Amino acid sequence: MSYSKKSGSKINSNLRKKLLNESRRPFMGLRRTLWITLFGSSALGLLIMFSRIITGDTVGLNDLAIQTSAFVIFAFLLWKDRSDKTDED
Repeated sequence: MSYSKKSGSKINSNLRKKLLNESRRPFMGLRRTLWITLFGSSALGLLIMFSRIITGDTVGLNDLAIQTSAFVIFAFLLWKDRSDKTDED
């Protein structure tokens, strides 16, 4: 896709770059907020489960597996959705 710059364009070049980046990666801020929230929630759940294990309570292996997989999945999604400075140029 080729974009030609018009000399009579009234759009600022910085605004144009922002709009192009937003069209390539829509709702990035909302997604990042969602991934950070879910990652924090899964980390807190894992911390609580480990503290229960340390105190001697029983924790179901299925529950621990689900919480660990959620932690790994949300960490991966957060890492995958990071903004690269090379995309903005």
